[in-house]
Amino acid sequence: MRLENRIIGLVEDDVIMGESLCQRLGLEGADVRWWHSTSEAIDAMSRLPGLDAVICDIRLPDGSGERVFREVSSQGSPPPFLFMTGFGDIDQAVRLIRAGGGDYLTKPFDMADFLDRLDHLIASHEPVAEPRLGLSSAMIAIERLLRRLARSNANVLITGETGVGKEVCAHFLHAASAQNTGPFIAVNCAAIPEELLESELFGHEKGSFSGAVARHLGYAERAKGGTLFLDEIGDLSLRLQSKLLRLIESRSFSRVGGEQIIEFEARLVTATNADLAAAIKAGNFREDLFYRINVVSAFIPPLRQRRDDIAWLANLIFDLISANHTEGPTGLSDMAIEALEEHDWPGNVRELRNRIERATVLALGPWIMPGDLFPEKSWLKDQHGGETQSLQPLDAAREDAERRHILKVLATTNGAIQPAARILRVSRSTLWEKMRRLEISVDGNG
Repeated sequence: MRLENRIIGLVEDDVIMGESLCQRLGLEGADVRWWHSTSEAIDAMSRLPGLDAVICDIRLPDGSGERVFREVSSQGSPPPFLFMTGFGDIDQAVRLIRAGGGDYLTKPFDMADFLDRLDHLIASHEPVAEPRLGLSSAMIAIERLLRRLARSNANVLITGETGVGKEVCAHFLHAASAQNTGPFIAVNCAAIPEELLESELFGHEKGSFSGAVARHLGYAERAKGGTLFLDEIGDLSLRLQSKLLRLIESRSFSRVGGEQIIEFEARLVTATNADLAAAIKAGNFREDLFYRINVVSAFIPPLRQRRDDIAWLANLIFDLISANHTEGPTGLSDMAIEALEEHDWPGNVRELRNRIERATVLALGPWIMPGDLFPEKSWLKDQHGGETQSLQPLDAAREDAERRHILKVLATTNGAIQPAARILRVSRSTLWEKMRRLEISVDGNG
């Protein structure tokens, strides 16, 4: 559906009209947030980033759609507005369009025309760019969400298995935020000992503890104007969780050993591969902190669930790695791509990068082959526990492939020879001869 997964704001006081639009947009797959007055809409939109569009009546009980548009616009880059107006308010609607409002419809309107105009309005306000995070529908949706979030400064929690690319997504969000003037600061909370992490996060004053020979600016201060990315947030101790909660709530902090109050002027993005809901139940993670960091969440699926991304990612990674090598393979062979797409990727994108980097360095031929990517699969254990090489002469490999294909066809025909011969486009006697030579029994088993 064309409006599927879109977040649409609706400002309409008429109950019948509101319910009708909510129902129709819901059938199109949209997530609709309905507000009945200007004050309700303005308050809600100040706390709700990432709207794809706002459908707004011009006349409302406590003001006008123009007030909603002006207030939202004053807070930053607004989502596109589709105004609904009566005949007498057309001049006002046109004035709002010239001010960047988007589009308008006069009541009553045709529902098909309404959906077409809304779809076009959203599409016309989205940046046209090559995919940056992947080709799968899941990653296209993630990229779309992150582009919407880039308009706001909301706290974002990114979840997913280890190695799926949570930091890449956080960096994408940072780069897409036009208001960012500062750096992207990434911190792995699990990699820094707890006794050092507080000082690294918030900084410290000279003499605040043994070894503090000079003032040190922490990550929260150095991220000013940019993004502070805290990875593995679930590994923070309860004590540091409390300090982080105060930073979020007050938008300020103090260095260790200092009294000066310092404004926190960065976007906070956190990530985890842990189940924070389970951690809350176990008493290992603060529930109030969870709701503060989880204003908006983005789940990154594991690579095995988005196989459409594998070839795209593999070629992208190869291009990045090979740019640093004057010699080496030309690229990934078709067989290598096929092998990559068949792998289950327990280590996700991190494992993919590791395998391609190793293959780029060690491959002997002009193209990376499956054996360069998966050297461990070149050896198979036999039933006695010994090691035998899986590489076969061409005639043996051909016979093996032929045997597997005949078995597959016989399975579909329940062992019936005549239909199997017809599928294979050979005579019945030829199929019998091949089965005898390849030691395939009549019931289709070897």
